[in-house]
Amino acid sequence: MKFTSLMSAAALAVSLPVSLQAQDWRGWNIHPEGYPNTVALDQFAKEVGETTDIDIQMFHGGVLGSQPDAIEQVRNAALQVGQFNLGPMGPIIPTTNVVSLPFIFNDVPHMYRAMDGDVGKVFEAAMAAEGIVPLAWYDSGSRSFYNSERPIKTPADVQGLKVRVMNNDLFVNMIAQLGGNATPMAFGEVYQSLKTGVIDGAENNYPSYESTGHFEVAGFYSISEHLIIPECLCVATAAWEALDADTQAAVRTAARNSAETQRELWAAREAESRAKVEAAGVKVNSVEDKAAFQDLMGPVYDDFIAANPDLAPVIEAIRSTN
Repeated sequence: MKFTSLMSAAALAVSLPVSLQAQDWRGWNIHPEGYPNTVALDQFAKEVGETTDIDIQMFHGGVLGSQPDAIEQVRNAALQVGQFNLGPMGPIIPTTNVVSLPFIFNDVPHMYRAMDGDVGKVFEAAMAAEGIVPLAWYDSGSRSFYNSERPIKTPADVQGLKVRVMNNDLFVNMIAQLGGNATPMAFGEVYQSLKTGVIDGAENNYPSYESTGHFEVAGFYSISEHLIIPECLCVATAAWEALDADTQAAVRTAARNSAETQRELWAAREAESRAKVEAAGVKVNSVEDKAAFQDLMGPVYDDFIAANPDLAPVIEAIRSTN
């Protein structure tokens, strides 16, 4: 069997089939050609086509709509495949909000162990009940602090800094607990705001820090890994349940193989970005004592658990993952 990878809206207009057969699947991906996730998804589609009777037509670059729209389309089986970040799923699947808690994972390998194990099954059940079955977990990197003033080694180094964060109370509260001043703003405004001093810093992963040029105006990058949000390769529950056991096994194997590829490519992409910013003179440091930061997150977790008491066991399950 074959698979097709389409990018442009024009290609979409001429290539979208009028009707889909039972074994013809369409997939959504926000990333462009060549991106680690895109390469891995094309591998997934190709392997599924070679081992089952399913043809997957992948649409990259978000040509089938925004991520929230695509999540709904997968839930309703209008799309059969989606590659999503768990962050935007919170309003629909509250369990996924847990991974947005600051410092919930110690590092990326800890996230892998949790999501590939029993913790991942908890998320899988919660998501499947809402129309989405995650088959494999992708890496979206770890977010760390960067700024124009000083390296961040202890929580005291955050005090007084104006730090851009995503518009989420969890992240605003995280900065407040560290003594900084959280400034939610659109991502596209960050470079100019750093350059003009409207903000002192922000937080993101290496590739985003490098590709946006933020390293040119914020020369200190401190590896805190305070936020590690997994991504999933998902299929619509309705499409999944229509498959026989053997086909499900083949599709799941292809998904997990693609995750291995994506993680390897993402690690290489991060290493490339780090090398580039260091060559440009960025001063990079690791936060050696993450516990000092984690200890200050108590009020953030208390507020979260008070609003979501049923999610306390999920938090504990992640923390207890070796």
